[in-house]
Amino acid sequence: MAKIDVINQTGAVVDSIELNDAVFGIEPNQQALYDAIKMQQAGKRQGTSATKGRSEVSGGGRKPYRQKGTGRARQGSIRATQYRGGGTVFGATQRDYSYRINKKVRRLALKSALSEKVAENMFSVLDKFEIAEVKTKTFVSIVEAINAPKKTLFVVGNEEDTTNAYLSSRNIAGVGMTTSKGINVYDLVNANKIVMTVAAVKEVEEALA
Repeated sequence: MAKIDVINQTGAVVDSIELNDAVFGIEPNQQALYDAIKMQQAGKRQGTSATKGRSEVSGGGRKPYRQKGTGRARQGSIRATQYRGGGTVFGATQRDYSYRINKKVRRLALKSALSEKVAENMFSVLDKFEIAEVKTKTFVSIVEAINAPKKTLFVVGNEEDTTNAYLSSRNIAGVGMTTSKGINVYDLVNANKIVMTVAAVKEVEEALA
């Protein structure tokens, strides 16, 4: 098991923790990462684009003119595609783009994303969050003290009271905060650095090991 320093909100090292290699020390599986991110991005697609086909547009209930004798091409409806106001041929229809991948692949992708951050030294462990009041300035000072770059994702334990910290972080561009249960592959990969509390590390290890 690899050891990593535990820092406090001022950036000082206060302890150390052993990371489970089964979660934070595996060889990243790029295919699993790709599959998980692709699934997440597909789930975000709205799929609301729609056009009306010939059977859906209004009007055109009767034959516009008789079949023979006019010298013109035969027509069955003025709502055929070649007419103004007619239906669209093979137009877009509403659809759901979301799909699911195997549970084992999702777990492997999460472990791969975490292991990648640890290997790249883009992973830190914080002892806890203690913010007395909702204040963006306080959270900014913490971010600066621990040398967190832009696009840092903070992960806290499910039982930790981090309401003030969460509310204080919402107004800072690039900073995200979630719980150990709420982590996902896209957010982990997209972040330049992951900062987890000790409680979150233990919960993630219990869930993925």
